[in-house]
Amino acid sequence: MNNHITKYRDGFPSGTTTITAENDAHQTVPITVQVQKFPAGSSIELTTDQECAWLLMDGAVQGRVSDLEFDFDRHSLFDESASCLHMCAGTDLSMTFARDTEFTVYSCSNNKPFAARVFNPEDVANEPRGKGQVNDRCLRYVRTIFDGSNSDANTELVLGEVITFQGGWSSYPPHHHAQPEIYHYRFTEPQGYGHGELGETVLKVRNFDTVKIVDENDHAQCAAPGYGMYYSWVIRHLPDDRYTVPEFTEEHRWIMSENARFWNPDV
Repeated sequence: MNNHITKYRDGFPSGTTTITAENDAHQTVPITVQVQKFPAGSSIELTTDQECAWLLMDGAVQGRVSDLEFDFDRHSLFDESASCLHMCAGTDLSMTFARDTEFTVYSCSNNKPFAARVFNPEDVANEPRGKGQVNDRCLRYVRTIFDGSNSDANTELVLGEVITFQGGWSSYPPHHHAQPEIYHYRFTEPQGYGHGELGETVLKVRNFDTVKIVDENDHAQCAAPGYGMYYSWVIRHLPDDRYTVPEFTEEHRWIMSENARFWNPDV
């Protein structure tokens, strides 16, 4: 069982790369994660066979999903909010790429119908979560693209992004939840790195790594000084337990208090 996938640190080739597969015999999280890269001037047309979300990482694309048109252009994961498509099985999708374009694609087996959605950057807030806590050491931007609050009850995925500031923490205080989750990482520099917790195990994460979060493990993250850290996060609802909010680990909840007292030397 390998919950830390590191074999793509040199980057992804053109075409489709499957990082995790829902139907893999060794899969611990029932979500497929792929990177799809398309050259400038190319086009695709397809009909989905699963619930899926296409999250633009970089590039310029025009297209239609179901009866909705979209026009995306993204140059930075760090300075621009998300552009994303979310659709059910049996949805028609067509796209034409004005420049080299990269998506991450998240999918799962789900035949229940729901209306396709187009999320533009202005639809996805940069929430400054952790602001004011312990001198802003865990201040980060959380971009929840879709979850139970803005999705049809027939959906099974939750998707978002986190921007961790250089030298800072995110997914903090440590938290956990019953639903399985996957993080996929990028950094402001190719040599950038950070650390991610899986319970009591600490992983050194680098550009293009992917981590599967299972067994209700805590999963706090931190970025090395000098390197901004991005990760997409995708959660799959459980049949009788849809994801809503995480549960913060009790021993560290105190840092969320408005009047929390902590060691803070003068330097």
